[in-house]
Amino acid sequence: MKPPSRNFANKHEPLPSQRPDNTAFTQQRLPAWQPLLSASIILPFFFLIGLSFIGIGIGLHYSSNSIRESEHDYTGALDGEDCFHCTSANVSRPCLCNITFNITEDFQGAVFVYYELSNFYQNHYRYMISRDENQLSGDLYSLKNPGNECAPYRVNSEQKPIAPCGAVANSMFNDVITLYRNQNGTYVEVPLDGKGISWWTDYNIKFRNPTNGNESLEQIFQESLGTEKPNRWITKAYNLSSDPNNTGFINEDFIVWMRSAALPTFRKLYRRIESGNFKNGEYQLRIEYNYPVVSFQGRKKIVFSSVSWMGGKNPFLGIAYLVFGSLCTLFAIIMLVVFIKYQGKMDDDI
Repeated sequence: MKPPSRNFANKHEPLPSQRPDNTAFTQQRLPAWQPLLSASIILPFFFLIGLSFIGIGIGLHYSSNSIRESEHDYTGALDGEDCFHCTSANVSRPCLCNITFNITEDFQGAVFVYYELSNFYQNHYRYMISRDENQLSGDLYSLKNPGNECAPYRVNSEQKPIAPCGAVANSMFNDVITLYRNQNGTYVEVPLDGKGISWWTDYNIKFRNPTNGNESLEQIFQESLGTEKPNRWITKAYNLSSDPNNTGFINEDFIVWMRSAALPTFRKLYRRIESGNFKNGEYQLRIEYNYPVVSFQGRKKIVFSSVSWMGGKNPFLGIAYLVFGSLCTLFAIIMLVVFIKYQGKMDDDI
């Protein structure tokens, strides 16, 4: 009986046509460079990175601290606070209240006016998806037939479609704020600019008003499709502004609100004050109090802030650069000490 062959390697050897070409690339013979990391390379690198980040951090921290802010809480949750009378369940809406304050130093450049809400979780998943992107982009079919994601703010009690639908739109911030400056005993209104407060891509691309031939926006919303406003809104979408370029789904206050915040305490841009209009003196905020926050233990503020080349006040960025740069420098010093201490011993061993 013939013993079995042991030449298993030849049995599975690839055919010449299956072998890779005999080139430097396919046979992995390309020249390669492998860095030899030594103390003379690593230590200067760590020192350079550390000192660079410390310098950038100092610049960012100084720039952030140079930004002036003026905050005014008007929640009115406790007796004695401004706007307390507007938090009563029996008060008629809208409720009006005033806050008087003083500015002791001029705000340089343009001043941004924000509203700040706390304990408001716009980052909740079910809340964030409660909207119809097709409806907000001006689709006529979605205007009359909102998506199921909007439930329970999809249709009203009469089964009429809500426009805009969803929890995000329904909870839109709707306090109305005007600013006055005391000039010789008379309060004169300070103009607040509401144009250009939203992202360019949101206003020009993402949000669009529906069109239907020669019909006006009011006819499209009310007559042709019979839509209803969200439950908490005071007016319908087409009445948000008298400016045809700032009403309906392209209203900038609405667009700013629809961009959900990541944290439970957040600020959203409300208006801008042009350069030179916010000098030292006495001011008064006149507020049409519509937005309730006491029921969920929230707070709301009006914040006036100047800006710098890096934007608004942000101390975290400068601190982060300083901490990282300091750690790099500290590790570089430790490695230098270890290198000096054991360098002689290494030379003796060699």
